[in-house]
Amino acid sequence: MRETLPRLTEATCELTQAVDIVDAAGVRRTLEIPAERPLTLYVDKRELVTLMTLGQAPELLVLGYLLNQGLIERVQEVASVTVDWEVQAAAVHTHAGIEDFAQRTARRIVTTGCGQGTVFGELMDDIGRMQLPSAHESQVTQGTLLAIVETMRQYPGVYRRAGSVHGTALFHGTRLLQLVEDVGRHNAVDTISGWMAMHGVQGSDKLLMTTGRLTSEMVMKAARIGVPVVVSRNGVTAMGLALAQRLGMTLLGRANGRRFLCYCGDERIVFEAELQALS
Repeated sequence: MRETLPRLTEATCELTQAVDIVDAAGVRRTLEIPAERPLTLYVDKRELVTLMTLGQAPELLVLGYLLNQGLIERVQEVASVTVDWEVQAAAVHTHAGIEDFAQRTARRIVTTGCGQGTVFGELMDDIGRMQLPSAHESQVTQGTLLAIVETMRQYPGVYRRAGSVHGTALFHGTRLLQLVEDVGRHNAVDTISGWMAMHGVQGSDKLLMTTGRLTSEMVMKAARIGVPVVVSRNGVTAMGLALAQRLGMTLLGRANGRRFLCYCGDERIVFEAELQALS
């Protein structure tokens, strides 16, 4: 019997709201700010977690969260995801339940995640089983890196209108496949993960760019979707770097304009003399 993808609602909500402010010149005016809201996740009628989210693609966020927490291995295990903003809840129905649900969700590690804040401890034990393609199989040119940084800079999203959100984008070469904005950088990469799973997209030849800092949890999430090159406009934490080195990942931070810092995995980067001269 052919396995089917889960049925998803297409819940929408306003991503920004207008507020009146007084600026430094004493002038009263109206501007937009992101509309943060809670989304409580129930799996087979059992409450799991409440995520603080912008709500751009909540069904994909839920799927990506379950995948990246290791609670499901494939989206085909899920029958449906129903999001109802009136009650601020997402109901997940699985085909066969989640084995040892209580035990697997009991152990948590507090993280720096904005809008999320915990990761199930079992994931910390999974690091040794994650495999990324070799440097030879997943090289990226300096020009490609600069192009994706510029694409992110020019993207006409919520950040350009209202600020105060993180963006995470999946690229194939210089081609933007998907970009998600959320109040938490972890939510954004989880939503990317859900999108990839629903569309059968593999990560081995992709790049991930985020505006948020690269912590250990961000590195783990990127590794779970198989992406070998991760770029940030922000910095890198010591534990994030240690995990990336252990996984054989290429980690770049402080990417802005023509500049970036490669913290590990520079063997994947093909430096180009004409661009180095301009950096």
